[in-house]
Amino acid sequence: QVQLVESGGGLVQAGGSLRLSCAASGNIFNIYAMGWYRQAPGKVRELVTIITNGGDTNYADSVKGRFTISRDNAKNTVSLQMDSLKPEDTAVYYCAAAMGFPIRMDYWGKGTLVTVSS
Repeated sequence: QVQLVESGGGLVQAGGSLRLSCAASGNIFNIYAMGWYRQAPGKVRELVTIITNGGDTNYADSVKGRFTISRDNAKNTVSLQMDSLKPEDTAVYYCAAAMGFPIRMDYWGKGTLVTVSS
């Protein structure tokens, strides 16, 4: 079992920045990849970005150049630096962990709300 707890959400004006963090605990040694997903009101959950234990990353086109994922294996955390935020980035952001390849998220956090005002 892996437990994931997100933090860092909040309200920010368009053009601003926020940094989300996700703390992992439990059976963390078998985590292959971690990622961030988001779900806006009335929309399906979508991938934002993923990072593997080897450091490979993948980003949704909508956030490329604005968001950066990083992983601190010593602290068992993954962070999402979000810059140049837009109102359309407003969503609940979820941290997730995959235990193997191909990547399929096995564990999810409860989410943290990010609201970007125009």
